[in-house]
Amino acid sequence: MNGTLNNLKVTYDHQGYFVLRNYFNAEELLHLRQAVLQFHYNWQQDNQHFYQTEAFNSSLITGTQYLANTERLQLFNFISSTKMTQIIETIVPHKPAFMNTQLFFNPCTAAQENFWHRDCQYDHDIAGQQQAIKDTQVVHFRVPLFDEPGMELVPGSHKRWDTQEELDVRLARKRKFSSDELSTGKKIPLNAGDLLVFSADMIHRGLYGQDRLAFDTLIFDSSGDFVDYVDDDCLPNQQMLKHINNPTIFNNTLHLKSLNYHNHAY
Repeated sequence: MNGTLNNLKVTYDHQGYFVLRNYFNAEELLHLRQAVLQFHYNWQQDNQHFYQTEAFNSSLITGTQYLANTERLQLFNFISSTKMTQIIETIVPHKPAFMNTQLFFNPCTAAQENFWHRDCQYDHDIAGQQQAIKDTQVVHFRVPLFDEPGMELVPGSHKRWDTQEELDVRLARKRKFSSDELSTGKKIPLNAGDLLVFSADMIHRGLYGQDRLAFDTLIFDSSGDFVDYVDDDCLPNQQMLKHINNPTIFNNTLHLKSLNYHNHAY
């Protein structure tokens, strides 16, 4: 397996993504699906207008607002399972830390189009985005709960700036739309139980259709400046940590939170 893991790291460093097909079995998926569907139902009830008009994702799945601790613990144990952890530690070798979870689904309005983006564009201007792709990047670990059209990615764009075509489309300028086709895009269809690993800062877009419901875990390198993005409510408390089989990625985040608190306190 070590040889395979090394190959995955090389592939990720070069392309910015890889897919492991049929990585999770039916039983693993069943437990994950139960917890996520419970969250999704409760979230929809609470966000009906947003869901019906524009939503295509939700976040903070491991928080306390929509799930009981039983379901939260199911999610924490899935995220930190051996299958997840060995991939996480291969791709983020320096003290990987848990950031957040997200759920991606089809928008209710069929006319709503998907869009090319880099996650960093929502926090940075152009110069900041150019710097972000040179720095430590957040990584998505995506598990589709049902068969779906998947993602479209621009391989290698996690380490290089946009071409003129890519930038015009991504920023929807010069008579371009962010939903336009890109000549550099590569479609990655996904089936239930696959694992797609990709850089948050590569150029990418989700593909709508079928029964799309994808569960993403976001992980960052402890040396990266991302701990302020972590919502405390999404982390396990000390009592819950005792029931998590491998709490390392959560402990790494809690440690960073503690350091951050003491730094701000002084």
